[in-house]
Amino acid sequence: MAPNNKISKIQELVYEIRVGEVMKKDVFTVSPRTHMSVLRVILKENRFSGAPVIDKGELIGIISIEDFIKWLAGREEDCPISEKMTRNVSTLYTDEPLTNAISKFDQHGFGRLIVIDRYSKKLEGILTKGDIVEGLLKKLEIDYDDEESRRLRIQHFFEDISADKTVLLFQYDVIGHDFKRAGECSSRLKATLKRLGLHPQTTRRVAIATYEAEMNLIIYTDGGHIRVRVEPHEILVRVEDSGPGIPDIEKALQPGYSTAPEWVRELGFGAGMGLNNIRKCASKMDLRSTAGKGTRLGIYVSVEDGAGCEAN
Repeated sequence: MAPNNKISKIQELVYEIRVGEVMKKDVFTVSPRTHMSVLRVILKENRFSGAPVIDKGELIGIISIEDFIKWLAGREEDCPISEKMTRNVSTLYTDEPLTNAISKFDQHGFGRLIVIDRYSKKLEGILTKGDIVEGLLKKLEIDYDDEESRRLRIQHFFEDISADKTVLLFQYDVIGHDFKRAGECSSRLKATLKRLGLHPQTTRRVAIATYEAEMNLIIYTDGGHIRVRVEPHEILVRVEDSGPGIPDIEKALQPGYSTAPEWVRELGFGAGMGLNNIRKCASKMDLRSTAGKGTRLGIYVSVEDGAGCEAN
């Protein structure tokens, strides 16, 4: 990988931070029985551009200022919000990484997204692009001093060990379809690499690539293993499963290509960027797959690639 192809701190954080950490929890809602004429006053007095529509504690739609303008322009008679609201609401889950939210904003051009609990489906908050920016800036401020002091404290880890060759091995077991723990293994690995004092660029590449590999195991297989080999000059992440395999590797490497079923997409996963993102983060990638037998993925990240980049 070219040294100037950097993975920024922001790119790292959008995988790490969850939607629930940056969303606004105090959400103004309206009833489906509220009339459009009343909505006019609500939007004007509170300077809202829209609001979730809640009935008996459940989210049933969203009414936006665009919906109001259409009603006003049509010179229609006054009616309940339920007749003009948008019922097919695109939502986020509190435990989704910010990278999923950014993808939805980019794909659909929404100004806001409703956030619900993955299991109860209850309204939890609302997220805007501004909330994402604010959350990232706060996290950057908190992490900066901690990251720099950690690097100075243990950057000579390998040099302090007296041996002809030093190798560290880690294994993480991933359970298929366990979306509740999605990203847990890659987060644990990232924390370990930080404690070892590896360069932030190296840690970011490994963490993002491992997250994408972990999600592929969860989405498409019954589970597998992530084994990590850390040497002074290179990190190797091996991912193995006994899943259905990849019929067409070249097609699977195309951005946006995904075979994730609809129910997985509804959970906020399977956007089709996994293998492509892994390839971008890796110094070298080795992918072998046999239909019906499983997949073997090797992700090589050179420590020099990271050390040669100025961390953002």
